[in-house]
Amino acid sequence: MIKALVIGEGNLQLWGLDGRTRIDRQLRSIDNVESITQLAAVQPDDQVLLIRADHVFELRALSSLIPQRGVLIANGRPAAAMSSGRDAGAALEALNGGSRVFPELSIDDLAAYAVELRKAEPPLVAEVTDANRDDLESRLYGGSYKGVTDFVTKWWWPRPARKGVQIAANLGLTPNKVTGTGVLLMLIALWAFAEGHYVFGLICGWIMTWLDTVDGKLARVTVQSSRIGHILDHGMDIVHPPFWYWAWGASLGAAWVGPFGLTLNELVIAVFAGYIGGRLTEAAFHLLGPIGLFAWRPFDAYFRLYTARRNPCLVLMTVALPIGGAEWSFILVVAWSVLSTLILMLRLLYAVAIRLQGKPLTSWLADSASREKNPRAYATFSATRAAYE
Repeated sequence: MIKALVIGEGNLQLWGLDGRTRIDRQLRSIDNVESITQLAAVQPDDQVLLIRADHVFELRALSSLIPQRGVLIANGRPAAAMSSGRDAGAALEALNGGSRVFPELSIDDLAAYAVELRKAEPPLVAEVTDANRDDLESRLYGGSYKGVTDFVTKWWWPRPARKGVQIAANLGLTPNKVTGTGVLLMLIALWAFAEGHYVFGLICGWIMTWLDTVDGKLARVTVQSSRIGHILDHGMDIVHPPFWYWAWGASLGAAWVGPFGLTLNELVIAVFAGYIGGRLTEAAFHLLGPIGLFAWRPFDAYFRLYTARRNPCLVLMTVALPIGGAEWSFILVVAWSVLSTLILMLRLLYAVAIRLQGKPLTSWLADSASREKNPRAYATFSATRAAYE
């Protein structure tokens, strides 16, 4: 068990949290870590993590510091230290500005590739001051974004979603309350599509997708992720899209016939098969190695921008409605769902062939040479500056 001690004062707030509260919440999410209030509780053979409360840390900065030993230096100042129990006093002295007898670690020594967020950039570690509070709030918000995601989430939602996060944080709303509002809007949109109230349904759908971005970012910047919230948020994301498409198709009438004489039932089966097939293909890819399909190669990252998930399909429905009517909105979603899944399956088969040759699957973003090999893709997907600039 690692003993973690937060030292000093961290009264300046970021997204409504002072330094101690933020770090305490982060520590609770790291396995095998126990928070303590004084060094007297430490035994010589313990592992000890010391953290300055007047600094802000991305969670992965703390997680990647734990396996190491030394004092983490950020912008020339000690920010945290990892030591044995017998050396904890000396580490504490170093953090308080005393002599540094430990190896010094820089931010670049920490893990740059974030598996969950599918991006590659050094984690945030910085002292919190009055002068940089706004900038640090922006960086925390940007740091909550995935590098590889759909184009709506990546390029359309960052600025308006930040406004939503700010409002929710100021009102003291929890991420689960935001998620619950999204669930209600999702159900209203389902009803509206089935009844043929397409514009109203699209409005509800777009607000729901905006809230879907807000709740996740709110959870990250206020360190309020919970297992229930994760299941509710991601469960809703996974389950509801094909039912939206089914409801839209059902509004056309059971007797409606699509292109090539395909019946409504056949098209509904096709859209469900396409959606479920795509999800199963992504899940199967995880059986081949420790990375996801969309983090494998630059092509996959680019394809994730437009693959047939909810947001790209919602764009198709919205654009096609005034041009080709409800029928073509439905047809385009069916066609893109099937085609997208076929492309994913081809990528999976290619990955299987690579594994059969005995080669591992690794993410191109984790390759230190990717910046030179794929400069444009690296600039697009390695970081998330578009989220807050």
